[in-house]
Amino acid sequence: MKYRQLGRTGLLVSELCFGTMTFGGKGYWTVIGRLPQKDADDLVGRVLDAGVNFIDTADIYSEGEAEKILGKALGKRRKEVVLATKVFGRMGPGPNDTGLSRGHIMQAVEESLTRLGTDYIDLYQIHGFDVLTPLEETLRALDDLVHSGKVRYLGCSNLAAWQLMKSLWISDRHHLHRFESLQAYYTVAGRDLERELVPLLQDQNMGLMVWSPLAGGLLSGKFDRKGKGPEGARRADFDFPPVDRERAFNLVDLMREMADARNVSVARIALGWLLHQPVVTSVIVGAKTPEQLEDNLSAPEIRLSEEELASLKEASELPEEYPGWMFKRQSRYRFPETENE
Repeated sequence: MKYRQLGRTGLLVSELCFGTMTFGGKGYWTVIGRLPQKDADDLVGRVLDAGVNFIDTADIYSEGEAEKILGKALGKRRKEVVLATKVFGRMGPGPNDTGLSRGHIMQAVEESLTRLGTDYIDLYQIHGFDVLTPLEETLRALDDLVHSGKVRYLGCSNLAAWQLMKSLWISDRHHLHRFESLQAYYTVAGRDLERELVPLLQDQNMGLMVWSPLAGGLLSGKFDRKGKGPEGARRADFDFPPVDRERAFNLVDLMREMADARNVSVARIALGWLLHQPVVTSVIVGAKTPEQLEDNLSAPEIRLSEEELASLKEASELPEEYPGWMFKRQSRYRFPETENE
């Protein structure tokens, strides 16, 4: 297993991160996975033995059950792990049992610590953008958690570029601990992140954790163009994230050629493509079975040629949008040799 620096911090994390959304299976999350404690213990043990030192969860996964199961599965190996969790989603029936207010954050972190059976969280992430709570309130609460020692680093997830940049400005202006990483959706079939967020992450030296790297299983190569796949597959009952299916299946066909040439799964090629992207720090992989896990853990071994990367880039290229095409056009003024291209 290889390790990469998390943004500008001194923290090293494995290039694969283990996600625990399949743990528990309670309420809304039943369609994602229903792994009981015994199976979770086995998977966590396997990933740690494989050198994975990065594990991601969230308080809302299975209404808190995923955190409980993960905490027990880690046990005495807790210190081997960079443990990440999230706050924002609804955790109770009350009007303040959700969001990013100081009140909810302070309550949520204590409950996450209890469920995880630990006295600190390595990476505490906001799970989205709260349209009601001022960013200043959220960021000051998170800064207090770092100063208290309950949280070591801060991260965010599912933010637009302007929201993220505004948060970094507020943190800088008020000398607060800032977000060091973004957790976002990114696949070869969904490269929207590259328009605004990738340049921001590179400019601000932030880490990127990729969620749903197989587009909810659609890029595993196990589905046909009509959407039929393995029994019990997540996409059968939970059609998420949104994907241009024609585009995705064209890419699957292309990746299948690369996979067959190596005698590996299409999933490994899709994960391997992400690990070839310089902006990516760690790719979050989940699993319902040991077989799925072992296949995912082998993804870092994939080495795509320049020709293969070029063909995937061409097949997955985003259509040009304003102001991107204007930036490209005007940059020629600074490079005279390209003005006539």
